Amino acid sequence: MDQNEKMSWFRDAKFGIFMHWGIYAVNGIDESWSFYKGDISFDDYMAQAKGFTAEHYDPKRWAELFKKIGAKYTVLTTKHHDGFALWDTAVSDWNAKDSSPAGRDLIGPYCDAMREAGMKVGLYFSHLDWHHPDYPSIHPHSDEWWADKIWTAPPAGEPDDLVRWEKFMTFYRAQLGELMSRFGKIDLLWFDGDWERTSEQWRFEETKEYLRSFNPAVIMNNRMHGEGDYKTPEQAMPITRPEGDFEYCVTLNNSWGYQPKDNNFKSARSIVYMLAECVGMGGNFLLDVGPKPDGTIDERSEALLLEVGDWVTKHGEAIYCTRAGLGHDLFSGASTLSKDKKTLYLFYYDIPGGPIPLRGIASEIKRISVVGSGEEVPMQRQQGFLSMPGIAWIDLPKSACDPLCTVLKVEFDEPITLVAGVGVRIE
Repeated sequence: MDQNEKMSWFRDAKFGIFMHWGIYAVNGIDESWSFYKGDISFDDYMAQAKGFTAEHYDPKRWAELFKKIGAKYTVLTTKHHDGFALWDTAVSDWNAKDSSPAGRDLIGPYCDAMREAGMKVGLYFSHLDWHHPDYPSIHPHSDEWWADKIWTAPPAGEPDDLVRWEKFMTFYRAQLGELMSRFGKIDLLWFDGDWERTSEQWRFEETKEYLRSFNPAVIMNNRMHGEGDYKTPEQAMPITRPEGDFEYCVTLNNSWGYQPKDNNFKSARSIVYMLAECVGMGGNFLLDVGPKPDGTIDERSEALLLEVGDWVTKHGEAIYCTRAGLGHDLFSGASTLSKDKKTLYLFYYDIPGGPIPLRGIASEIKRISVVGSGEEVPMQRQQGFLSMPGIAWIDLPKSACDPLCTVLKVEFDEPITLVAGVGVRIE
């Protein structure tokens, strides 16, 4: 399948929801890393499975919420680095059905609910598995980092056990096959945990072909030692646009999973800012929420999602199906372009103290209006000289401003033409 055809829905979607759900929600601690770093013992961490009930799990309720806030796709953790699977995998008892009060597969209902709501289905899967007994059987690519952790590498000085590694790879491949064959068409695979082994040890080339045998159109992120369809900057917003397709993932507070003591929630304004900047660079925005162990979403998280969603649905035309806009040298904020390049959307975060400058536009501006209200906004163009256009001064009234971010729609009769340069000296 042609790459552009395969990536088409992803490039148009722009906004997705990430969900980190697993046994770590029981104690409200860091997913997997809490026992890796020694914040909790391995045994105590794994004992959280006894409290993972999923008793109020209603994926249709999730889908209703995510669709309401404007998400076009979702990604759910099927298995984090702790190895606990949310589906009833046949190759291990360490799963929600066999080892927790949940007592059932949780992935199938999620996939069905998201599809019924019209959203694309994504699954997160960790390559590594710090629970599996055969995982620590060959040395990783960097002994300095990992050799002191018995679940990630053999004890220092011991030889690789290739027989055990083959057993793990058979298990690894079987779980991926289950995810791709049991739950209908999977649109996106969000991998993690590639760093402990080399691409050759993971056999990523072979694995990619295996996965595409189930669905040639499946999109995979690049956490396969750079292989894959798109980049995934995490928590830190790129300053300049990454090359190629990318998706910026970020949490609502400081935690990926449910942590009730984490009250450091981002404001709706800051989330809207990150979303705008991300789509302005041509990327996607994946916003994470961590459900509780019973399957419900924290009231604080839901309220914040709804606030952001109100803004997203009001300004959807400036987000969905757009492409990267101008650089910040031409406009002091994010911007997007319609596919036909006849409409420019400007994201303005402040209350203006005077006319707002827009530079570098050689095309004749047909009309400027406020997205959401349709209110027309007056504009004056400063005379340019020779090949250099002047400045378009946009007179946005304070009464038309959105408290989170105002979006201006700049329309042209023809595809936009830009001019950038240093100008000329007139003698």
